[in-house]
Amino acid sequence: MSEETRKYQTEVQELLNLVIHSLYSNKDIFLRELIANAADAIDKVRFESLTNPALKAEWQIKIEPDKPRGIIKISDNGIGMTRNELIENIGTIAKSGTREYLASLKKNDSKDIPELIGQFGVGFYSAFMVADKIELLTKRAGSEEKATLWTSKGESSYTVDDADTTEHGTSITIHLKPDCKIYLEDWKIQEIVKKYSDFIEHPIKLISVKKKKDESSAPEDEVINSQKAIWLRPANEITEEEYKQFYGHLSHFETDPLLHIHYSAEGTSEFRALLYIPTKAPFDLLMPEHHKVGVHLYIKRVFITDNCPGLLPDYLRFVKGVVDSSDLPLNISREMLQDNPGIHKINKNLVRKIISELKNLLEKDREKYNSFFNDFGRFIKEGVHSDFQNKDKLTELLLFESIDNPTGKLVSLKEYAGKMPADQKEIYYVSGESRAALEKSPHLEFLRSKKFDILLMTDPIDEWILQSIPDYAGVKLKSVGKGDFELDEKTKSEKEDKTKKAGEEHKTLLEFLKKQLESEIKDVRFSSRLTESPCCLVSGEHDPSIQMEKIFKAMNREMPKMKRILELNPDHPLVESLQGLYNKNAADPKLAEYAELLYDQALLTEGVSLADPVKFSRRIAMLMVDGIKGSLKDENSK
Repeated sequence: MSEETRKYQTEVQELLNLVIHSLYSNKDIFLRELIANAADAIDKVRFESLTNPALKAEWQIKIEPDKPRGIIKISDNGIGMTRNELIENIGTIAKSGTREYLASLKKNDSKDIPELIGQFGVGFYSAFMVADKIELLTKRAGSEEKATLWTSKGESSYTVDDADTTEHGTSITIHLKPDCKIYLEDWKIQEIVKKYSDFIEHPIKLISVKKKKDESSAPEDEVINSQKAIWLRPANEITEEEYKQFYGHLSHFETDPLLHIHYSAEGTSEFRALLYIPTKAPFDLLMPEHHKVGVHLYIKRVFITDNCPGLLPDYLRFVKGVVDSSDLPLNISREMLQDNPGIHKINKNLVRKIISELKNLLEKDREKYNSFFNDFGRFIKEGVHSDFQNKDKLTELLLFESIDNPTGKLVSLKEYAGKMPADQKEIYYVSGESRAALEKSPHLEFLRSKKFDILLMTDPIDEWILQSIPDYAGVKLKSVGKGDFELDEKTKSEKEDKTKKAGEEHKTLLEFLKKQLESEIKDVRFSSRLTESPCCLVSGEHDPSIQMEKIFKAMNREMPKMKRILELNPDHPLVESLQGLYNKNAADPKLAEYAELLYDQALLTEGVSLADPVKFSRRIAMLMVDGIKGSLKDENSK
């Protein structure tokens, strides 16, 4: 095929503009990204060479600075690309969510952008931070197709043309900008490789021109990375700095990890693992289109895949690291990995170890664990719901705010249960959209009068996972908005006598309200949970809560409308007033208006939008008019 000029995809052009014109705190990452891409390319062809010996080679990555010409070349003998693969991989971004990514780049400070580039796997574009022009020469291993030369100045278009090289792999020639010539210095290249790429398994060779004593010049090559598989070395021989460096190479994150887990398993399943818990969750972790397991699988030091879903459960997808197995066969296909018994054994061991380390962190470094939970607690909650085998252990890792503690202070179920007074029979919780709203909930009034603490569930996933935790250490978890409370015998007897007496005294009023609101509620009764508010809505013991209904609605999921119970405070003066009005004239049209107002008030305290807010406003205005007239009449009668 002849030379052709092609336009960049719109999203790529936006990305290039950001890369070229934004201010970066660290341009060094361009070399890290290109080395990582080269290592990935070698890993791929190395895997193919297991079944195609003709592809075997002396795997290597070369870095060649050329000071007179102002260029630096990074080359590998990896898998390479065909012409079409090159256009697809570089001319477009074959990912959904690209616009969201670009929007995130624009919102973040420039110092965060290098990390984001690594996360999205488009590190090649980082080379334009230092380049006036880039030439990429590539040939696909095992393909009869010609090599391809790609050229771009990072503007609106690029060219592709046939080339004559016969060696498979990729070489990238960067024509450096005038202010980026530091990347031609040997010491600078060595510094970057040592910091970011020292643990790359394949040799990284620096090809530099050295002057001899007779003033002649000759190129020399020097391997500038250690090539040591850190996960195979004894933990007592590895420094903390080395652990951090490997994490940076593996994750492309600029921040240090929260903790690392260096683990060796022997017996029925033999493998070594080096796992990391990140300090902060990357912003795209909850985006399904970018979901990729963060653990790399090696078999006898041969890289197999960085996306093996069976290696860790989905809820631990934030974990980064390496697993190297001695048991799995090298010729296993990626498709067969997920159902392989050996993978299941590794999975079981890794999950147990990670949970154990997190529990240890919870008990010994609470501040550090709180930081972890604030970022990754939602994933632990997912595990409680999905991992039945480890549910109890994961439940121990959960933290919640509670009404007795200031905002931001979290308690575990074990800590909550340990402080329960003798007359408290259940672990109480309330769920809603915010702490501020929950603190004012009428459902809490009686419990607060008893000095009982209440857990505050403000994460939408809380309602979901609590279905998996009916009790903790034999103590029932109880929603304050469902059913009746389990009280001590004396308090229970007093409450039952009080509500029974009120029910008898106001029987006719209850019947009227129930009939008037029968399309919205399934019962009206007097409450044992209210001490100040006039009314509240209560769900049946096994019915979904109002909060759950709101979550389903936000997800555009259908849920049958549940009728709830309207509970009244037997001590509130509103009850006596309504009963008096009913006794005076049971046919008074105002009674129906007041019944609707009462129900609307109960809805508002639950944070539920009214079906007809205009009608509610009109009723409030009528009440104000009646109240003002009554006050004026009383004043005039004096």
